[in-house]
Amino acid sequence: MAVEHPVTTPPGDQSRIHNIGYRSYDGPRLGRAYARRSLYSQSLRGAYGLGRSVKSKVLPMLLFVVMCLPAAVMVAVAVATKSKELPLDYTRYAIVMQAVISLYVAAQAPQSVSRDLRFKTVPLYFSRPIETADYVRAKFAALASALFVLTAAPLLVLYVGALLAKLDFADQTEGFAQGLVSVALLSLLFAGLGLVVAAVTPRRGFGIAAVIAVLTISYGAVSTLQAIADAQGSTGATPWIGLFSPITLIDGVQSAFLGATSAFPGGIGPSKGEGVVYVLVTLGLIAASHGLLMRRYRKVGL
Repeated sequence: MAVEHPVTTPPGDQSRIHNIGYRSYDGPRLGRAYARRSLYSQSLRGAYGLGRSVKSKVLPMLLFVVMCLPAAVMVAVAVATKSKELPLDYTRYAIVMQAVISLYVAAQAPQSVSRDLRFKTVPLYFSRPIETADYVRAKFAALASALFVLTAAPLLVLYVGALLAKLDFADQTEGFAQGLVSVALLSLLFAGLGLVVAAVTPRRGFGIAAVIAVLTISYGAVSTLQAIADAQGSTGATPWIGLFSPITLIDGVQSAFLGATSAFPGGIGPSKGEGVVYVLVTLGLIAASHGLLMRRYRKVGL
């Protein structure tokens, strides 16, 4: 009986060239400005989980509610008791809620940059008209804007509530404006530090832990040293110790120039001269954060 052997075709003979209909794009080229705006808007939306899964929205929205809830309670108390002033100054609110702000930065800074690093998509951004500076500034601005929304929203709740309680309009407007200046500076500083730390590693979990360590451990260490210095009567050293923590930097700036009550031991913040140093250090850290991000992404984009 004859046995049929299957005829094997060489692999090369199975190759085919298919015309799948790609066409060149003849429409308008929107350029770098459009790319920057798009990256900024998408990063800002992503900071609150918008356009992403429900799971991604839970933590940022929860933290937003936690930030605003105490302000709503304070307003309710002020209206119910017909108080002549709010329980907490506008400039003090972010200092009191700094743990929530730090947790938000720790969650969202790695989300903003770690995924691009982990999946190696950064060079794809730079293959288009967008440049390193565009990417860094868009990410920086987006996280700073998200932080400003987080920190300014409860101040707005306090302000509207104070007006409803018929508190003095001029005093409340001045305090509200001072609070906005304070949280704007805080947003820039925390966004810069958070992104620099998160950009060190593509691992989101490591980034979260590192950001928490930088923001919270530094505050705990500085507060402890300030308390020790105050207990030993070295009150002159207290303001200088405050230079080594982001939240105490903001506290020192606003107590020196915005009339805020300081959270330093004894309620004594830096003087005007020391406040100038606080401002310079704060602005220097923001600028240094931007420079470090630029260097980091120039290397990644090669």
